[in-house]
Amino acid sequence: MFKPETGKIFLDADYSQIELRILAHMSQDEGMIQAFQAHNDIHKICASQVFNVSLEEVTKEMRSHAKAVNFGIVYGISDFGLAEQLGIRRKEAKQYIDSYLGKYHGIGQFMEREIEKARDKGYVETMFHRRRYIPEINSNNYMVRKFGDRAAMNAPIQGTAADIMKIAMIEVYKELHKRNLQSNIVLQIHDELIIEALESEKEEVSQILKNCMQNAAQLAVDLEVDLQEGKSWFETK
Repeated sequence: MFKPETGKIFLDADYSQIELRILAHMSQDEGMIQAFQAHNDIHKICASQVFNVSLEEVTKEMRSHAKAVNFGIVYGISDFGLAEQLGIRRKEAKQYIDSYLGKYHGIGQFMEREIEKARDKGYVETMFHRRRYIPEINSNNYMVRKFGDRAAMNAPIQGTAADIMKIAMIEVYKELHKRNLQSNIVLQIHDELIIEALESEKEEVSQILKNCMQNAAQLAVDLEVDLQEGKSWFETK
């Protein structure tokens, strides 16, 4: 459906696990920071910790479950939500979450701090001090209050990811114009940025894209970018 103009190509750059990297940075959890710095498979490491087995013993199913916990934690997932997602009993899901937070102490403490901050100040902030106000967190209604808790945990992480992408877009735009290139940003979707590039500018634009995205923020762990090209958006996938 989506194709570049004749003589041009799509360059599609994705941040790799940006929200988990931001979580590692903002929580300063040593275990997660070390895993990213060692360029290990973060979901496999997590599975090893949660299921208390060696890396060699981690199965595909264990990794898949750990991946769900990893990303679920970012969104403040409940044991009920995780159980529904994985098709397991709620008690088992709770054990996964408790085990995860038991191994990654820094993350649990970070989540608690953000909830307390929201209750006290009425808002949480991204790494760049952009605020998300959360009046729901002090509601008398239990379900509304729990939504506020999840928003307090998630907004600093997801909001920081959005901030970093906006910074990257500005830097890419400035660099393209400074060099008088004819390639342009055409689309941004969450952690993904797409450039419509002249074939003759492909190599130069690829370097600009990667450099600007990787250096948009300085975290305790590196920001990594996966870059693909194609004659359609489908091809870049």
